[in-house]
Amino acid sequence: MTDTIFALSSGAPPAAIGVVRISGPLAGDTVEAMTGALPGERRASVRAVKGADGRVLDRALVLWFPGPKTATGEDLAEFHCHGGRAVIAAIEADLAARDGLRRAEPGEFTRRAFANGVIDLAEAEGLGDLLSAETELQRRAAEAAAGGGLSQKVEGWRSRVLGLSALVESQLDFGDEDDVGELPEMFHVELSGLLGEWRRALDAPQIERLKDGIRVVLAGPPNTGKSSLFNALLDEGAAIVSAEAGTTRDVIERPIALGSVPFVLVDTAGLRDDSAGEIERIGIDRARDQLERADIVLWLGDEGRGPDGCLEIGARVDLGDSRKTSPDYEVSVVTGSGIEDLVRGLIENSRNLLPRPGEVALNFRQTSALNDAHEALQGIDEGDDVLLTGERLRLARLALDRLLGRHSTEDMLDALFGRFCIGK
Repeated sequence: MTDTIFALSSGAPPAAIGVVRISGPLAGDTVEAMTGALPGERRASVRAVKGADGRVLDRALVLWFPGPKTATGEDLAEFHCHGGRAVIAAIEADLAARDGLRRAEPGEFTRRAFANGVIDLAEAEGLGDLLSAETELQRRAAEAAAGGGLSQKVEGWRSRVLGLSALVESQLDFGDEDDVGELPEMFHVELSGLLGEWRRALDAPQIERLKDGIRVVLAGPPNTGKSSLFNALLDEGAAIVSAEAGTTRDVIERPIALGSVPFVLVDTAGLRDDSAGEIERIGIDRARDQLERADIVLWLGDEGRGPDGCLEIGARVDLGDSRKTSPDYEVSVVTGSGIEDLVRGLIENSRNLLPRPGEVALNFRQTSALNDAHEALQGIDEGDDVLLTGERLRLARLALDRLLGRHSTEDMLDALFGRFCIGK
């Protein structure tokens, strides 16, 4: 029998209200024992919540949701009690002492929802992203996935693959046993359209870019104003600024949201060939590594000497020391001139690197599954044996099922739901 679990599902106390959630086969019995009777289904009822010794622990709103049409797919109850630490601790202690009840593990409520078919894996991943979203763009992308946007799209793709499989089966059933004919033209038209959609989805920016942030690396020789610009963009003194060459010896990273777009600003050691010592050489090697990993490079060195595609930054314009004839942006950290224009430029450059607002985006795992489906169908040629074509379609269906979590390993599920908070 499935355990009955409980946890605080609201914010940490003290708070105005604390929501204690109970899920499992003993949820109804527990509510009845602690309040005297079950309230009406899906209706809030004010009850005295009593402990096993009969003492009143709190007066709370009690809600009862019989399964399977609940958030977890099983019997579910909630106590909406006062949010003081002592009140919540008393209710949780009483629940923990009852036979058959235990505290929930992180993400266990959502995992039960997945196991009971309330949500699929793509929706669960979207919910996890929603819980960790820190910017509006992250929230909108996660909401699209958690709300089933990706799942509906994948189900549509799967139905179309099933339709192609039906054409194959029809050809096998009604074709000449000794000479099975070619598949109809509509098969190849539909196949081409499906592959095109998958290719566009695979080529689109992945959700990890939105979660991790766009890496903006400030690079150039020593004393070109990298750390000063880094601090100005952050509006804090994160990096040491000095006239001494080679002050920045290591990589400094700071996450920041600009116009709701997540960025990671990276300040690096000055690039030069005649480095002063071993420590500075290590910093320069790390700076070159950051250039390889950068999404956007702000180049503060001599014009034309930066990596391909970099943004040429004319710094120190207040000193007449930009050293550039046609920079993309001219800034002064002293007067603040040009900083807002640079920020707008970074946001503009991010548009092609991030999923479009509200658009469903794939994560790495989902991309891998869809790529397997794409490779399976991409190998179909007009002259292929029909049986071989049917097998490729079957492999594509399995890949789409894996995308939705219909074939998932316990290790992968542990990793996913383990990053949820307790009570979710």
